[in-house]
Amino acid sequence: MKIIGITGGVGAGKSTVLGLIKKNCNCYILLADEAAHEVKKKGQKAYDELVELLGPSILAPDGEIDKPKMASAIFARDRKDLLNKVNEIIHPKVKEYILKSIKEHRTAGDVDYFFIEAALLIEDGYRDICDELWYVYAPDDIRADRLKRTRGYSDDKIRSIMDNQSDDETFRKNCDRVIGNSGDLLRTEREIVNILSGENRNGRG
Repeated sequence: MKIIGITGGVGAGKSTVLGLIKKNCNCYILLADEAAHEVKKKGQKAYDELVELLGPSILAPDGEIDKPKMASAIFARDRKDLLNKVNEIIHPKVKEYILKSIKEHRTAGDVDYFFIEAALLIEDGYRDICDELWYVYAPDDIRADRLKRTRGYSDDKIRSIMDNQSDDETFRKNCDRVIGNSGDLLRTEREIVNILSGENRNGRG
């Protein structure tokens, strides 16, 4: 089982690429955002630490952590150190969750590939976990247009998000493959199929 990390900037179309990957190989796909949601649930590892750090105001009526309330508790205080503390709680536990899932699928032998999708794949050290990192690329203007159409983001919000993410050079320098996703899905799919078929010819996967 080969472990591959999928990353890229906001609006690059990582979800679209993952859909094409799922269509063309026997794989399991794990989203880091979903793993983060799981480890914050009541009874899970990050829950008690987050409630202790941020207070009970972050809880929904059912006792679960409410994502918007948690965000408000962090950013209303305008304390970067608080966000860092939250990340220090969540990120290690997300990695533990991912490693456990990898072990389960490796033991079961049920898939050829295990894909991990995360925007901060490089920054959070997933190179240590993955055999390869794939960078989903689309030009900034296409990414911005997608974000306007699908999420209703303003130009200022888009620029703010992009400025706070890794740039194209950093992604290319740290990733093993670049998957073009500028809008021609057939071309993107052909690129993915060619990569996967090359892996199989080489006896990998």
